[in-house]
Amino acid sequence: MFATNPEDTMKISQRALAIAPSPTIAMSSRAKAMRAQGQDVISFDVGEPDFPTPENICRAACDAIAAGHTKYTPAAGLPKLKEAIVQATARDVGLQYDPAQVVVSNGGKHALMNIWESIVDPGDEVIVFAPYWVSYPAQIELCGGRAVVIPTRGEDDFQPDLDQVRTALSDRTIALLINSPSNPAGAIFTEATMRGLAEIAVEGDLLIISDEIYKHILFDGRKHLSTAQLGEEVKSRTILADGVAKTYAMTGWRIGWLIAPKEIAKRAGDIQSQETSNPNTPAQYAAIEALLGPQDSVATMRAEFERRRDYLVPALCEMAGIKCNKPGGAFYVFPDISAHVGRTLNGTPIPTDLALAEYLLEKALISAVPGSAFGSDGYIRFSFATSMELLQEGMRRLREALS
Repeated sequence: MFATNPEDTMKISQRALAIAPSPTIAMSSRAKAMRAQGQDVISFDVGEPDFPTPENICRAACDAIAAGHTKYTPAAGLPKLKEAIVQATARDVGLQYDPAQVVVSNGGKHALMNIWESIVDPGDEVIVFAPYWVSYPAQIELCGGRAVVIPTRGEDDFQPDLDQVRTALSDRTIALLINSPSNPAGAIFTEATMRGLAEIAVEGDLLIISDEIYKHILFDGRKHLSTAQLGEEVKSRTILADGVAKTYAMTGWRIGWLIAPKEIAKRAGDIQSQETSNPNTPAQYAAIEALLGPQDSVATMRAEFERRRDYLVPALCEMAGIKCNKPGGAFYVFPDISAHVGRTLNGTPIPTDLALAEYLLEKALISAVPGSAFGSDGYIRFSFATSMELLQEGMRRLREALS
């Protein structure tokens, strides 16, 4: 008989111990568990379009399976998919790339991890703007780097202060990370902000990592702007991260990609060949159809997201103690709820935004993610990737819970 429980002495790496689970996934899991118990929870937590994957895309995957395309592909992706990504990038943003610069991965999150593993050494620093997507700092830290966080404010429409960026640079800074439109705020960096960041990158000989996963979900007639469009010198130091998940309602298909200078793309492909090999083969064929097939579903989904935004922002701003920017893209609102932090609501103390999110889940059966998970205390994120009916009911519950 063993003297001790083996789990008590199990070897776990310090790297694994240092990483916390994703707060968005954690909140979603709690909401799902409550629904499984019969509670009527409305989820505004996960960034996943509520539309079905378009039928032509699903059919392309079925056709690929029927044709026997179920084996390995090259580790960095099907040549035909790489070519489709190059064609779609030229069509959508006017940027020309070589297929050798593309690495297709198991989703956009994997594409980003491939980037960090390719460029970050222990002690390297990456400038990240808060509010940030929860996985950015965690991924950088997994590679031994450090996320240097620059806060932004709702009253500035979440535009970074360029002087703050310059002050934050050190001899260990290797890159700036841009996410526009952003998760969680739906904020879009202005052209002046983009040009300022590009200038800083050129002056400091820095890379720019541009996460453009929401570039097709833009409102009010906006056009997407990438730093890679600001001239060849900037393009040569910009790495794009993208995927089909948000644009084509393909979150579960797990197809993303990076577009990088050839040497970085080669290294990222080598890393992927050892870690995962190729992405799902039928899903790669589906992604070709998504990129090169009919695009009408993209416009349909975008218009519905805009309609929901135009309901949700005024509904939030009408509530006492809430200030909410009008997002220019993506499918999130990120209202400032700091006036409610420190209150006691229906006998429940609310010392933090996390406590408010927990209160809303337990008492109002609304699942949302606290701003502190994104590096911005006093905010909360609501995804409007859900039906108008549920948005309206959710706002009714929120209004009652905060009264």
